[in-house]
Amino acid sequence: MPMKCEIIWNKLTVAEWEKRFDSVKRSNILQDYSYAKACRKLNRQSARWGLVVIDDVEAGIVQIIEAGFLFNFFHGVIVDRGPLWFDGYGGAAHIAAFFQEFNKIFPKRIGRKRRVIPEVENGLTIENILKQSGFGVVPTTQKYQTLWWNLNEDEEAARANLKNNWHGALKKAEQKAEKSELTITWDDKGKDYSWLRHVYEEDKKNKGYSGISPKLLDNLALFSTLKNPMIIGKVTKEGRDIAAMLFLTHGQSATYQIGWSSDEGRKYCAHHLLLWRARSMLRSRGIYDLDLGGINNDETAKGIRKFKEGTGATLSTLVGHYC
Repeated sequence: MPMKCEIIWNKLTVAEWEKRFDSVKRSNILQDYSYAKACRKLNRQSARWGLVVIDDVEAGIVQIIEAGFLFNFFHGVIVDRGPLWFDGYGGAAHIAAFFQEFNKIFPKRIGRKRRVIPEVENGLTIENILKQSGFGVVPTTQKYQTLWWNLNEDEEAARANLKNNWHGALKKAEQKAEKSELTITWDDKGKDYSWLRHVYEEDKKNKGYSGISPKLLDNLALFSTLKNPMIIGKVTKEGRDIAAMLFLTHGQSATYQIGWSSDEGRKYCAHHLLLWRARSMLRSRGIYDLDLGGINNDETAKGIRKFKEGTGATLSTLVGHYC
């Protein structure tokens, strides 16, 4: 007998939504409530929050971003890295039931543009499920890839998983830190945000790499909360700022969103030290998985990809972009 799926929209309070979100292992920032608020302020988009119920049991949640004109004749619907599933759910049958129901609610039609990037690993079974549910693949787009770093692993095991070049760079930076040549500070109050935003924007402009827009970053900072703060780690040497990283926290997980390093910071492998120390800092806040952020094969991003892969984190390739 086919599974019955229902998506109940906007019935949960913010507290009820966040309680369910917090129960999800490996949540992502694009499904976080703060991201919807940032999109609403920046792009005047609205959002819906859906409770996914399968066979009368709560199975997951999904956040969508949408915009409509002329009584929604022109209508855009975005599902980025959703839905998020509760324990015991997220199998092929559950995914099929969800997307069949979603397609009934938001079918393809003239005037409607859909963007769906499901938070599910790539594979023929999932591809077939999406096609059978009425979705078409967008072949010109790269499949989204990220790396998940397990922060709950003990330090000895995590060190053993580091690639040789990463391990050597970390050892070099740790020796400098032991001599008090490198100092790390953590900021969850936003005092370092304006500085980091400026150096990031200049670095992005000068080097031409892709990355989150500074305006969206501003809005995510605006909606950062005491419960899920934006955290900035900074490395200094003799009073000079030489490297920094910004983490967005969401539920049991966090995202490494942006980083910056001076030539001196690269010389002393400051990013290796900073990311390594972030493990224990985030874990102390009840965060057990770190999304190292999207990676790609562009020439400008090779160094970033190599740096992230050097941690030994697990590669995740999502099924892709559907419409």
